[in-house]
Amino acid sequence: MARLARFVGDWLHDRTRFRTLLRHLLEEPLPAGTGWWFITGSVLLFLLGIQVATGIVLTMYYVPSPQAAYDSVRYIMDGLPFGRVLRGLHVFGASFIVIAAGVHMVRVVLLGSYKKPREMTWVTGVLLLLVIMGFALTGYLLPWDQKAYWATTVTTNIARSSPLVGEYLAGVMRGGSTLGALTLGRWYAVHVFLLPLALVALVLSHLALMRLHNVSGPITPDPGEPRPFYPFHVIKETIATAVVFAALLTLAIAIPAPLDAVADPSDATYVPRPEWYFLSLFQMLKYFPGPLEPVATLVIPGLVVGGLLLLPWLDRTEERHPAKRPLVMGGFAVLGIGIVGLTLLGLRDLPARVDPSHFGPRAIAGLALAQAPSCLRCHTPGGAASPMDETRIRRDPEWLVAHVADPEVIAPGLRPAPPGGMSRLQGRAILAYLTTLGAGGHPPQASDEQQRASMVFATRCVTCHRIDGDGGATGPDLSHVGQRRDAAWLRTWITDPSVVDADAEMPAFGERLTPEEMTAIVNDLARRK
Repeated sequence: MARLARFVGDWLHDRTRFRTLLRHLLEEPLPAGTGWWFITGSVLLFLLGIQVATGIVLTMYYVPSPQAAYDSVRYIMDGLPFGRVLRGLHVFGASFIVIAAGVHMVRVVLLGSYKKPREMTWVTGVLLLLVIMGFALTGYLLPWDQKAYWATTVTTNIARSSPLVGEYLAGVMRGGSTLGALTLGRWYAVHVFLLPLALVALVLSHLALMRLHNVSGPITPDPGEPRPFYPFHVIKETIATAVVFAALLTLAIAIPAPLDAVADPSDATYVPRPEWYFLSLFQMLKYFPGPLEPVATLVIPGLVVGGLLLLPWLDRTEERHPAKRPLVMGGFAVLGIGIVGLTLLGLRDLPARVDPSHFGPRAIAGLALAQAPSCLRCHTPGGAASPMDETRIRRDPEWLVAHVADPEVIAPGLRPAPPGGMSRLQGRAILAYLTTLGAGGHPPQASDEQQRASMVFATRCVTCHRIDGDGGATGPDLSHVGQRRDAAWLRTWITDPSVVDADAEMPAFGERLTPEEMTAIVNDLARRK
């Protein structure tokens, strides 16, 4: 066996010289004292490899169209073996890469590794960081959920604020006047074709320049002979990458990658929540409103990127010790404090995130309505339409609401209209049910009283009040009203608000609700602590 392996190896080496290449790669002499600080680049390269590998597999199941993108991501997570872990590795891996790139840049700055003759190595590294952020930005839209749609809307609006070319730039990003199929197709093409080409070119250039000039080594040269890359430094890099991968895999297994409800262009009340690594930029917009917005979107980021690219020429001394480079260290300290501070402020200002798979009262009401004979007439196994619990939203929400109100109008001759049809509020309740179901929610075993209370909320209260992030905003949020009011007070208020407050704007519902409905809604609200 050993002779066969040696024969095959000799045959391959004779035709490819692979042993010479391996010797060149593994026997690179590293300066004495090259320690753990110098493993950051290898960790970043390993994480990039994970992203490429998981991204290739994800593209085999992902469908880049508004009608199927969300369902394909949901299938990856629910139907594909190990799909949830696969997507978790890709989604959480993006955060790991941003952190690893930041740590690598801090190491290079602290040790002055950007100085002559490594200027172009630094420049390719900065460009590589921009490509990484481009991956994160373009990958945002691909799930086609609420977070993706509205965060991308904010991004295109930011581009639109650019002087002179803003409208043209936003049009190129959208592919039209609004976000749609062309937008998703363009962002997908950039994410899986253009950016990977740039990534490969920059990584190869960065590695080639690094090998040309070797690593910078410790600030104070250690006495002793250079040591080969293999096995001494390889052991350090192997341990570090194993620890990082174990942390990433644990996170991907323990926590499902987030997926909001399917994108709803009509839901203008949705508050976009950017990923943490973009939060500082979004937060900065709050301090430069209106005509000053380009300062936050173009001027400050442009100065930062320009300063990073020009750093080797702005700091041309040969001194590498951090204490002897106060201007550079002070500038990076201000930059780091600014990014961390804005990120923390952004996290504090973010509204509480509501789990899109949580069945709120409107979704529970929609569940009950979806079981009505008028719906089950068609939505049954083998019927004219798929069963309700298998239905996924592929149409515009307004189309669905109109279809529920009168199926005959939307599909003439195909479905008999239900007697009297359903109101738009009832249609919205069914839409909430389908949306929650599509986000991975499992229908709860709601009691008759809970269903009755949910129906009252969905058809009477929802236009003004909100529960668990769902509903109108003109009236008080009722999510935790039970902490402030007891059942007796709530009953009096709902029956006739003028008894409690003569200036109350809310109408009286004492004669509009049956005794059973009144008891159900009062008990439900009183339980919301």
